[in-house]
Amino acid sequence: MRFGVVVTVSAKADIQEAYLWIADQSRDAAEQWLEGLIQEIDTLKTAPARCPLAPESDVFDKPIRQLLYGKRRGVYRILFLIQAEEVLVLHVRHAARDVLQA
Repeated sequence: MRFGVVVTVSAKADIQEAYLWIADQSRDAAEQWLEGLIQEIDTLKTAPARCPLAPESDVFDKPIRQLLYGKRRGVYRILFLIQAEEVLVLHVRHAARDVLQA
């Protein structure tokens, strides 16, 4: 089964913010980061339930999952929700940031 993937407005804003921060250090690194992130999000089209529940799942009333992207100090958490045949990407947050609260 293939899922449709929808990136929400808030997730797009998160991605843009992270891209601009990385681009401030290196435009090439930001381009590579963005390309890799898009590829990683694309993997959610197949078997998104393979990803573990995010810590946010304890706070919200829906099972929020996370997919980790990046290496070492540059790890980002792709937070998403599976609804029927669709994956909703809710946020993309640096792993060092606090867990979202309700």
